[in-house]
Amino acid sequence: MGKKWVYHFTEGNKEMKDLLGGKGANLAEMTRAGLPVPPGFTITTEACNQYYADGKRLSAELIEQVDQALERLEEMTGKSFGSSDDPLLVSVRSGSVFSMPGMMDTILNLGLNDQTVEGLARLTGNPRFAYDSYRRFIQMFSDVVLGVDSYLFEEVISDQKEKRGVKQDPDLSAEDWQEVIQKFKQIVSKEKKIDFPQDPKEQLLQAIQAVFASWNNQRAMIYRKLNKISDSLGTAVNVQLMVFGNMGSDSGTGVAFTRNPSTGENELYGEFLINAQGEDVVAGIRTPEPISQLKSIMPEVYAQFLQISQQLERHYKDLQDIEFTIERGKLYLLQTRNGKRTAQAAVKVAVQMVKEGLIDRETAIMRVDPEQLNQLLHRRVDEKAKLDILVKGLPASPGAATGKVVFDADDAESLAKKGEKVILVRPETTPEDIHGIIAAEAVVTSRGGMTSHAAVVARGMGKPCICGCDGIKIDLHKKEFRVGEVIVREGDLISIDGALGTVMLGHVPLVDPELSPEFLELLSWADQVKELGVRANADNPEDAAKARQFGAEGIGLCRTEHMFMSPDRVPIVQAMIMAETVEERQHALAQLLPMQQNDFYHIFKEMQGLPVTIRLLDPPLHEFLPNLEELIVEVDRLRRSDDPDLIQLRSKEEMLRKVRSLHELNPMLGHRGCRLGIVYPEIYAMQIEAIFNAAFALLNEGINVEPEIMIPLVGHVNELALMRELVEQTYQRVKQSYQVEINYVVGTMIEIPRAALTADQIAQHADFFSFGTNDLTQTTFGFSRDDAEGKFLHYYLDHKILPDNPFIVLDRDGVGKLIETGVNLGRSTKANLKTGICGEHGGEKNSIEFCYLTGLNYVSCSPYRVPLARLASAQASIKHRKAAN
Repeated sequence: MGKKWVYHFTEGNKEMKDLLGGKGANLAEMTRAGLPVPPGFTITTEACNQYYADGKRLSAELIEQVDQALERLEEMTGKSFGSSDDPLLVSVRSGSVFSMPGMMDTILNLGLNDQTVEGLARLTGNPRFAYDSYRRFIQMFSDVVLGVDSYLFEEVISDQKEKRGVKQDPDLSAEDWQEVIQKFKQIVSKEKKIDFPQDPKEQLLQAIQAVFASWNNQRAMIYRKLNKISDSLGTAVNVQLMVFGNMGSDSGTGVAFTRNPSTGENELYGEFLINAQGEDVVAGIRTPEPISQLKSIMPEVYAQFLQISQQLERHYKDLQDIEFTIERGKLYLLQTRNGKRTAQAAVKVAVQMVKEGLIDRETAIMRVDPEQLNQLLHRRVDEKAKLDILVKGLPASPGAATGKVVFDADDAESLAKKGEKVILVRPETTPEDIHGIIAAEAVVTSRGGMTSHAAVVARGMGKPCICGCDGIKIDLHKKEFRVGEVIVREGDLISIDGALGTVMLGHVPLVDPELSPEFLELLSWADQVKELGVRANADNPEDAAKARQFGAEGIGLCRTEHMFMSPDRVPIVQAMIMAETVEERQHALAQLLPMQQNDFYHIFKEMQGLPVTIRLLDPPLHEFLPNLEELIVEVDRLRRSDDPDLIQLRSKEEMLRKVRSLHELNPMLGHRGCRLGIVYPEIYAMQIEAIFNAAFALLNEGINVEPEIMIPLVGHVNELALMRELVEQTYQRVKQSYQVEINYVVGTMIEIPRAALTADQIAQHADFFSFGTNDLTQTTFGFSRDDAEGKFLHYYLDHKILPDNPFIVLDRDGVGKLIETGVNLGRSTKANLKTGICGEHGGEKNSIEFCYLTGLNYVSCSPYRVPLARLASAQASIKHRKAAN
């Protein structure tokens, strides 16, 4: 027997996710558990990959196995595929290994044609239901398989409702749907020059091919790229007996979560529609009812559903997202999967489940994606603000945002690329809008519910979102929306609060979030497990305070150049740069000394004895002077003036001369870092003196200080030897004014390949290494970050020349090897050499895992990414301890 491409639901289980996809594996698991799942079969992900390997063709072997599976389904149900007496109708759904909501295409009611629809009408005694089901099938099949734009069909339905004077689809009669069906078939004939296919077998094979093809549609590829899902996994296809929620007032369909996916509250959450099919709920065409209403409409069904949802949650030990249909008062489950949730809900559910005894603490730590924690640190609307609330909708995804209104996903993307903050406003979103959702600050839709496409995608991305905002009347042609008499046009500023569902006119003040008790508890569990220290990058007392609030164990990078940028200091810094003699330079430095000392004093004080790594001045001096081109224009303007200010002209000319003398063809590799300190040691001496003065002052106040002085851009051991000598000489000079000693250390930033390759020599003069992975990535790849990201890096990523942006995810094979080499060589000289990283990679989970595996002592990242780093560090420890066992 050849390879098995098709599995009945009775043959699989939840462990077969890679082969059957997430949906197929869960349908099989529920079937095995005896739950009310309509029977069916799954075509494997391997069959999808084989389809592509065979040049996008279905093999004869696969078609034969599908025929056999259909025959078995006919035996199980007593129905016959293509029969007009008792027709077997199926749904065809995709199901990849990882849940990809709204990314793949679904077809319902397959098997209907001009004959079987009449048989269905006779069999059910409900012609309206039969023709409604047929028109849905034609519309879905034409859209998904034949590629006919869905809006052409929607226009026909709108015209029919207007003609009959009704508002809702269920108000149309059987005769209305028969008229609609004829017009639908005419659309297919006109658009595709073919008759709508009538052979159910041909319909099924075309549908299977369409699902396989949809694995590589644009929206699926965008979603996989965004979520780092491999393109080689393929999708399974699930063929399942149709059950109908559109058979009348005793039927319905819905989506529910076992807990609230926005807040994490332990309550059944979801929505349903009476007399509807599943696509109506998630497509946002009708606004559904909350699941709690089902209790009064169908109490027995509600009680059964509540019991099953609790059973599923206990079985999977996680929040479940369940699709269900009620056919003539009988409940059926169409899917369960681990539910997507906000960061707030993820944390709350994980901690709750530990306390309920469902999972242990380590499982809870592994359950929360570190990247999600950023959502918890999003801002919210200031409660004290006076708000001009325009309209209210459903609070689909928490967070607050302000931006310019746009009505089109392409416009959202193009404006966002220009640096504009935009809010995407649509009647509803579809998977084709995903690039606009990614680009927008927030999303508002006038239709749809809490489980619509917009809601699910926005929640996954941590973007604020409001759905079902039916008070908004959108005119896409005029690019405006109305709320009563108020007109809001494209480009107008609005604000939204996704937690409350409110839309406000204009800008509103936003405030930082407060961390929940569950958030703090989860992180406290993480701290008990993690072995890698977490510090923060902070250049001022405010950032230092925020870093401590988020649990940083010190400052891993304090960039002193940022202290020179304030308006009151720039003239003094420029005077220091313009100085022609050491004496002139010393005069300017003497004015900067108390300012720098005050900076360090307050940062040290905020950190209360925790280590603080201060990087001495790093950028080239010309960065503190006016732009060369702007100066040339200014000097030229003054020279052409009829009555020039000669003093100003001379000053500008002198500035221009100095800027030209400092100008470099490649400043990133030019006169910066320790090279500045070597040529102008008085600059570094001033900074070192300010550090020690601040430390001694605090020591006298009874506050311990641990200064770590970091010399940037060292490439040769002699550079560090010279700079360490300067630090020690300055310390000896400063300490004469005090009666105490300070414990300080001197280290270097490893950001040049040569430093990593000669780390054994450099370690002779270093107490610590901090790998500056931003510059180390630039110098290893030979990339200028700004040029690379602006010109070609996106092309490299799109064409998979590089797997990730190396400035976001650490390049383990290249940059990582240099770090490993630097650590190993450094510790061959000094066994206890402290090592860490302080680039942006210090706040990225994959890079943090690498740092753990390499044996670094700590990572340092922005204050707002400290919680993420704490969690990711704990996850690395758990993951690799379990792997070792």
